[in-house]
Amino acid sequence: MKVCSGKYGGRKLADNKYEHIRPTADIVKQAIFNRLTDEIVGAQVLDLFCGTGALGIEALSRGAKEVVFADKDKRSLMLTTANLKSLNIHAKTINADFEIATKYLKGQKFDIILLDPPYKSGLYEKALAKIIEYDLLNNDGVVVCEQDKNTEIDFSPFYVEAEKRYGIKIVSYLRLKR
Repeated sequence: MKVCSGKYGGRKLADNKYEHIRPTADIVKQAIFNRLTDEIVGAQVLDLFCGTGALGIEALSRGAKEVVFADKDKRSLMLTTANLKSLNIHAKTINADFEIATKYLKGQKFDIILLDPPYKSGLYEKALAKIIEYDLLNNDGVVVCEQDKNTEIDFSPFYVEAEKRYGIKIVSYLRLKR
């Protein structure tokens, strides 16, 4: 696992030794951020269910102003912190359940929210509801949702701007309905 492009491009990230943490494949990560090229520079980003932190680190590498990393799993935050430290990046990390993390972030606005909860967890709709409840997404912001191809998700009150399949996963780009 490595940073694909940008300031930290090519730098290796810590090996994930935990089976329950499913990092985004480099090819998928690269495709996500190639799509977000026009939006990433200077962006405020929330990496919710951050796992290894690889997605948020890619955002920083490509010019995001700030990334907040949140995950309830202590092992995930340890990996994220190790990855940030190895790149000499200072970023806010929150070791809390997504409901607590989103409530804590109330009042902040994000241009991009990276949403990658454990597959088949049933947390997608709940996390999207908290994003709405605490008004975390800028009006023209995007939620990038990574899910298993067999997972049915009700994305309302968002609309799917684009969707791309990569093997067993789908990446959906969600915008607020206006």
